[in-house]
Order: sequence, then C-alpha cells, then structure tokens
Amino acid sequence: MPRPLGELEDAVMTRVWQWNRPVTVREVLEDLQQERSIAYTTVMTVMDNLHQKGWVRREVEGRAYRYTAVSTRAAYSAALMNDAWAQSDNPAAALVAFFGMMSPEQRESLNDAIRIVQRDNPLPAPEEGGGEPAPS
Repeated sequence: MPRPLGELEDAVMTRVWQWNRPVTVREVLEDLQQERSIAYTTVMTVMDNLHQKGWVRREVEGRAYRYTAVSTRAAYSAALMNDAWAQSDNPAAALVAFFGMMSPEQRESLNDAIRIVQRDNPLPAPEEGGGEPAPS
C-alpha cells in the first residue's frame, strides 16, 4: 500500500493525472506557479522522488525527462481507502461510519459501483444439496 502523498506531491500528481499525457518539469512548474511561488529545482526534486517511489515513469526527451503516471487517481484513492479499512479493528463498524458520512450523491455513486462490480464479478451460485453427492 502506498503511503499518502505529501501536499506538493499531490499537487504535482494532480496535474499528471489530469493532463493524462507525458509531462515535463517545466510544464508542471509553470502551472504550479499560477498558485504559488516555487522553484524549478523543487518541482524537479518532487518529480524525481515520485519516480523513485514508483508513482511515475520517465523517458528521456532531449535534455529533459517526460513523466507519465503509473496508475490512476482512482486506483490511488482506492488503495488509501482499502488500507484505512484494513487497519480498523472492526471493519464493519468502520464501513458503517464511513457510509454515514457520505452525501446522497456519494451513496448513489457507491450503489452504482456495487452494481458494476456485481455485474462484472458475479458470485458463484451456491451448490444444491448441501455438499455430499447422492449415493449411486
């Protein structure tokens, strides 16, 4: 399970995920500078760290790297939720509390997700008769 991204790592990954294409440090820097004062070397270090942690892959293009996300924001969020749930001493109670915090829109999204999972991964039908084959 990945550890949660830091604030600046998340800001960088948000751009990589949103743009959904290979990006350079310069592109990320210019976008981040619309919100904050930040140095090129800081963004370069963060992107190198994200590469070392396995969040992005990179390919050389000229004298720079182009970075691409290894997985999606949805997969990252799912891994965080799964890890939090797995750490609970009472997973059922944690789910009840989590569902209780959801807005009606979020609950509808949950219902949609359950329908998709059930459609794509149906549970096997229970065997009739309870187990032992009838004598011949």
